[in-house]
Amino acid sequence: MTESDTPKYQVLARKYRPETFADLVGQDAMVRTLKNAFAADRIAQAFIMTGIRGTGKTTTARIIAKGMNCIGDDGTGGPTTEPCGKCENCVAIMEGRHVDVMEMDAASRTGVGDIREIIESVHYRAASARYKIYIIDEVHMLSTSAFNALLKTLEEPPEHVKFIFATTEIRKVPVTVLSRCQRFDLRRIEPEDQIGLLRKIATSEGAEITDDALALITRAAEGSARDAQSLLDQAISHGAGETTADQVRAMLGLADRGRVLDLFDMILKGQAADALHELSSQYSGGADPMAILRDLAEIAHWVSVIKITPDAAEDPTVGPDERTRGAQMAQDLPMRVLSRLWQMLLKSLEEVAIAPNAMMAAEMAIIRLTHVADLPSPEELVRKLDGATPPAGPGGGGGGARPAPSAPTTNAQGSAPAPTHSGPSGTTMSAGGPALAIANDEALALYPTFNHVVELIRRHRDVKLLVEVETGVRLAAYQPGRIEFVPSPSATNDLAQRLGSRLQAWTGNRWAVTVVNKGGEDTIAEVRDAEANALREKAKAHPIVQAIFSQFPNAKITDIKSHQSMQAEAELEALPEVDEEWDPFEDS
Repeated sequence: MTESDTPKYQVLARKYRPETFADLVGQDAMVRTLKNAFAADRIAQAFIMTGIRGTGKTTTARIIAKGMNCIGDDGTGGPTTEPCGKCENCVAIMEGRHVDVMEMDAASRTGVGDIREIIESVHYRAASARYKIYIIDEVHMLSTSAFNALLKTLEEPPEHVKFIFATTEIRKVPVTVLSRCQRFDLRRIEPEDQIGLLRKIATSEGAEITDDALALITRAAEGSARDAQSLLDQAISHGAGETTADQVRAMLGLADRGRVLDLFDMILKGQAADALHELSSQYSGGADPMAILRDLAEIAHWVSVIKITPDAAEDPTVGPDERTRGAQMAQDLPMRVLSRLWQMLLKSLEEVAIAPNAMMAAEMAIIRLTHVADLPSPEELVRKLDGATPPAGPGGGGGGARPAPSAPTTNAQGSAPAPTHSGPSGTTMSAGGPALAIANDEALALYPTFNHVVELIRRHRDVKLLVEVETGVRLAAYQPGRIEFVPSPSATNDLAQRLGSRLQAWTGNRWAVTVVNKGGEDTIAEVRDAEANALREKAKAHPIVQAIFSQFPNAKITDIKSHQSMQAEAELEALPEVDEEWDPFEDS
């Protein structure tokens, strides 16, 4: 045999590409529909295949094209779902060289000009086949103008023309196109079917590969037949003999699932040092930190699903020992722990993806996960608080009154001016000189109440003074031109002086602002916040809250929500009612 006679190597994904409907794996519903349509001579003018990568969309399109144009061994056959694969049409179509079966990649030919070529050519009959068939791959990549140009021909094509579309992004295809096609959703390949397919190919190739290795490849392929066959091709070359699970794991950069379960167990037990050592050991063995955290998240999800549906443990891609451990974890771990672990792992995956050093980020994630492992659950915390003794309240009837300061010398009407300093100590102050009758009563009559004074400050946008007046002035007496107040503990010493000078500048009249020792009302802020303060004080008096403050002295009540307020928030956040005419396939 000469060198030219030696068969050339062909990748497994092409070598074992299905040639008939019987060869398609995991697409029983679609195969049944097409077989019935062919048998009843109800072949649509257009088909659209959708699904993830590697599930057989383009392959199915070619099989349909073969079935429509097959003439059989004797040259007299009609459309069939079991093409012979030997006639000239079948061979040429599978080799991609048939003149009447045109394949177009919409990713590289997206414009209306490319579609115009199709529209102009559909009027001519097929040269040698029964039907002229146009296969457009990745059809969602066509431009809007190209889709619009295709609509009329797609709806009423000549009898000898058929269209077959393939796409991974069905939502990007206009609904006007979808309504003109028969749609087939190609499913992910089930693990059992995938393992059987890989075992059949490996046997045909004379390759020895363990069942555990096939299970790893199946899990990594995520339901894609092409991905699984490509990985099998790589694994056979990597093994150079019998391919084991360890070799496939090294090839994919994965950690041993049993060791990942060990790491998962260490995290849940809070063994930070052991967990870091195990992470470092797996990293030294070639495992990617991102892959390790992804495996931990996968285990958290898997155990959570087993806890809800125990049948999920019977996963053919998981070994028997791992199934036993997963079932035991699902029995021992509460759902809140698994949910918390899942959320933290998702956050950790984001951090590792953007970190300059993935291993450092992974180590910090493991430390964080082990740190929260021994935190008490809400039930344990409540039980602990229920058993705690609330702190003793202050004597004298709950809080005791603040001792009243010594009575200061007040500034009576008509008396000499008070000292020019003021403060909570009770000394008096007159910012406008002696308390004399203020001239220009008509101007001061514009401010009949203290609220008008506050509004004046607000109009002049003196935010600092407005806040000080609302929180520091406990009004004792008011008349236009004269203000008497008791300062609150938060009031500044020069508040009366600054308030008087501002009012004089704004009104053109002198204001007597006096600090007194008694008779003050609640501040504006206290009145405004009275309801919230009442709720806060009521909450502080609750035994559980008192127990919390005894265990956590620095804790603060940040917010209090009633059932009514939570119900109102839930109604506001509720999803809007869906329009009855909403189309799930319409491009948003």
